[in-house]
Amino acid sequence: MRLQDKLKALGQNGKALLATNFYNFETLSGVLQAAKATNKSIILQLSESSIQYLGLRVAAGLARTALEEYGVEGWLHLDHGSSPEMAHRCLDAGFDSVMIDASEKPFEENVKITSSVVKLAEKYNANVEAELGYVAKLGQVQKVSQYTQPEEAKRFIDETGAHALAIAIGSAHGFYKETPQLQLELLSAIHAATPAALVLHGSSGIPEGQIREAVKRGITKVNLATETKNIFMKTLQQVLEGNDEIDLRKIFPQATQSVVKLISEKLEVVSPN
Repeated sequence: MRLQDKLKALGQNGKALLATNFYNFETLSGVLQAAKATNKSIILQLSESSIQYLGLRVAAGLARTALEEYGVEGWLHLDHGSSPEMAHRCLDAGFDSVMIDASEKPFEENVKITSSVVKLAEKYNANVEAELGYVAKLGQVQKVSQYTQPEEAKRFIDETGAHALAIAIGSAHGFYKETPQLQLELLSAIHAATPAALVLHGSSGIPEGQIREAVKRGITKVNLATETKNIFMKTLQQVLEGNDEIDLRKIFPQATQSVVKLISEKLEVVSPN
């Protein structure tokens, strides 16, 4: 099933998919072990920095092979693509979905860039995600003026034809200094204004209750990255403290199991039975 069809079907039933970034084989394995154990579908995401680290063909091949090996229904997605050229490379490499993030550009330029990627993706039958409004990055404060507005969301989707839309409703990338408060009424208004699959970025650290409510109100894709990196590295640091073991095959699995636990818990929040 195409990702855009899956997201549409989930949206009609008040459900969502967890979209998790991976960074190496160990984090990929942890994510897929969790999906298999909970019998959940998953979106595997790669940022441009992870693609640069792993290599595009290696990363795509690793994800595809692992999905088949673990027997998990899943899709491969480019997270925060910075240009149509990058999106094109990923589509050529077999990605099911690409995000083009021109949210820091003026509205009309965002429309133009996004529209070009939507047209490109048609040849691949691929899903396209865009962003409207501004989702704050690590250390930044979300300004009310940066929130996505329903009327603009409707116009944006009408003009671009994008399948999915990342919206700014109070979340942020990275860890939060204070408990975030999602603008749930705004989310409901955006959902009512546009048929696009709505995406929540920056879910790391958002209370479970808010995420569940966001899904009920129209979020169909929930992104997770920071917590995965954090739990993997924190576990490694703990295991390696005062440890003389040099066989990484004995050390890495312990960090992978921490990822399994984290993702299993997140899957139950985002996509409860």
